[in-house]
Amino acid sequence: MSAPSSRLLSLLSLLQARRDQPGDALADRLGVSPRTVRRDVDRLRELGYPVRAVMGPAGGYRLEAGADLPPLLFDDEQAVALAVALQAAATGGSGVAEGAARALATLRQVMPARLRGRLDAVRVDAVAAPGSGDVEPAVLVAVSAAVRAREVLRFDHERPGAPDGPAAAPRRVEPHAVVARAGRWYLLAWDLDRGDWRTFRLDRVRPRVPTGPRFAPREVPGGDAAAFVDARTRGGDGPGWPCTGRVLLDLPAARVAGLVPDGSVEPVGEHRCRVVLGSWSWTGLVSRLAAFDADVVVEDPPALREALARTARRLAAAGGEEHLP
Repeated sequence: MSAPSSRLLSLLSLLQARRDQPGDALADRLGVSPRTVRRDVDRLRELGYPVRAVMGPAGGYRLEAGADLPPLLFDDEQAVALAVALQAAATGGSGVAEGAARALATLRQVMPARLRGRLDAVRVDAVAAPGSGDVEPAVLVAVSAAVRAREVLRFDHERPGAPDGPAAAPRRVEPHAVVARAGRWYLLAWDLDRGDWRTFRLDRVRPRVPTGPRFAPREVPGGDAAAFVDARTRGGDGPGWPCTGRVLLDLPAARVAGLVPDGSVEPVGEHRCRVVLGSWSWTGLVSRLAAFDADVVVEDPPALREALARTARRLAAAGGEEHLP
């Protein structure tokens, strides 16, 4: 590569790294005069890159968005990070698996040999979340646009298994956030007809056009849209699980820690540990504890102890032991 061409790529990389770049600083980084920087900027403009001069005491340049997508330039770490992200995109539930695969093939084709070797050494075999549904890219774009514009969104909400009949009236909501959780995409919105916060799975949303009037955003309960959606999908209103208990398990902490990513494990001796774990109900928490196949001592709360006793009586009856106290 000739020196001017190499310098041009270096200039493009610097302009992509920061919004505004002083002309003198660019000249120092490239080891050339400010006049040469001006000529190189003109060459970038001829190639389709919208570089705008920035007025000010020091002067400078800014790379802005253009009408067309010109060739992009990534450094080594950016290229590898992008390629790895594209490998995992198929499990994002946004219906872009085919596009991600084609983009990855294109990116790999233009990579230098040293980067292709690094990429081929990183193979991502991701598993989609059970029951996750792909969201059409057009739906994701339409809903996200309504969130950003703060415009009332009307949409049909499909409910699998619903009986055939007259179509329900479209939902009217004030969309506040799009949240990805466990392989699914959700819309958090204020439902205008029900006067309450609602979450909707985007794979069941069919937006209608046009959107409605603009609205003033409301404060999301707790101030965190992702935490609120996480709580709703768990069956509660606050962060975390609606039912949480603290128990002693007759198992080493090392064996338990990897099985409770959403809880905490504290060693209590060599063969015992204290576990704080949650679920959507006390019965659900009992089932999680039973999966460890170990003796359990409930420390707190009494509701968990009562749920264990109820479950024990039901299981004993199912097994023919009718007289369990």
